[in-house]
Amino acid sequence: MNRMIHCVVLKREAEALPEPPYPGELGQRIHANVSAEGWNQWLERQVMIINENQLSTADAESLELIEQHMLGFLFGEGDLGALPAGFSPNRKK
Repeated sequence: MNRMIHCVVLKREAEALPEPPYPGELGQRIHANVSAEGWNQWLERQVMIINENQLSTADAESLELIEQHMLGFLFGEGDLGALPAGFSPNRKK
């Protein structure tokens, strides 16, 4: 049976990630508190944040901003993590 945790994203019991999805202490914290489903929700949000803000994962400042959004989305820390201002999934460009 897979390990179950109380997911801070889903606010319920769910299947845990098989291993830390991120390096360092933050990765360990995510592994202990975020379910596989909650992490997948973050990954979807991350793509949107990168696209909406035209961020580059090759840029250190962009990575720092993405991590701030991750902390906000997963743990409710800081001012980031919500949908980007003015985001509309059906908006035509």
